[in-house]
Amino acid sequence: MELLEIKQKVFQAERDYMSDLKERLQSDLKDAMRQKDTFKRDVVRFVMSAIKQIEVDERKELSDADIEAILVKQIKQRNDSIAQFKEGGREDLVEKNERELEILRSYLPEPMSEDEVRKIVSEIIAQTGAAGMKDMGKVMGAAKAKIGSRAEGRVINAIAKELLNS
Repeated sequence: MELLEIKQKVFQAERDYMSDLKERLQSDLKDAMRQKDTFKRDVVRFVMSAIKQIEVDERKELSDADIEAILVKQIKQRNDSIAQFKEGGREDLVEKNERELEILRSYLPEPMSEDEVRKIVSEIIAQTGAAGMKDMGKVMGAAKAKIGSRAEGRVINAIAKELLNS
């Protein structure tokens, strides 16, 4: 087997293993570069570098769920920054971070409504037989596993508390 064939097989194996979300990010990075959209290019590069850093640190290829967790973390950081910039009267940075948020959110699945979250949490409470706040950990663990990044943890927590206290 020639060296070229071996390289092609290795490259194909890497592409087969790569997550759909990571492929989409790489594709969008190339598109942003072609369109000379420096703002989107920089945001996607930042996310890609965060992904690469974790892959190197943990010595593993990240799944879509792992990448979604990175995106959620980036979104939380931007939201915190926006709050601080508003306090400081830096509307230019508020606008910049809001544009970054828009790009980051485009890679996450559509968020669930509170009614959908409430339905799932009540199903989990029924399945686990949770009876009070002492079972909060059980309910939250199952809910986070089922809902994932489609709802914020604080929303799930508030609904779980409400349902467990009623």
